[in-house]
Amino acid sequence: MSPAHYFTLFRVFVGPIFLVIYTWYQNLDISYQLLPLVLLAMIAVAEFTDIFDGYLARKYNQVTELGKILDPMADSIYRISLFLTFTLPPVSLPIWTIFIFLYRDSIISTLRTICAYRGMILAARISGKAKAIIQAIASISILILMIFESYGYLNNEQLTYYSTLIVGGAATYTLLSGLDYLYANRNYIQKILQA
Repeated sequence: MSPAHYFTLFRVFVGPIFLVIYTWYQNLDISYQLLPLVLLAMIAVAEFTDIFDGYLARKYNQVTELGKILDPMADSIYRISLFLTFTLPPVSLPIWTIFIFLYRDSIISTLRTICAYRGMILAARISGKAKAIIQAIASISILILMIFESYGYLNNEQLTYYSTLIVGGAATYTLLSGLDYLYANRNYIQKILQA
């Protein structure tokens, strides 16, 4: 376990903490107006670790096969946890949008695991990195909408509507990035199916 791995694993634990703060903010003496700012700070720290773990691994020549598997796994757990949390009020995203994230990441993770088990490491794709950025922008945008809603500039129906549009766009790109990944690694998939 290198220092980069610890930063990677940190993101796994952000999701449950995010959920607790989002749902029980009143019990934690956090005002509704302050809530989105606290959640934005959490996302900022998590996204920083996503950048920093890769930087550390490259700078100190600690890029490992474990890291190549852990990093996308941590990203998937962290981001899906955020979007699942947003299915609860006040954002109230429709659950179908989250299924797209979940299915895409489950299929790709399973493929990576099977390939790793057989000695084939599948590298990340540019489309996958863009997916991570788009999903981060989507979650940040929802929290910005929450700020407007908390001060009365949007009503709750508008918050849900605009959030659904944002996540729907992110889900569409997520699906396309999954198809890109499967197509780029079609030779590996054929080897798995023939084994």
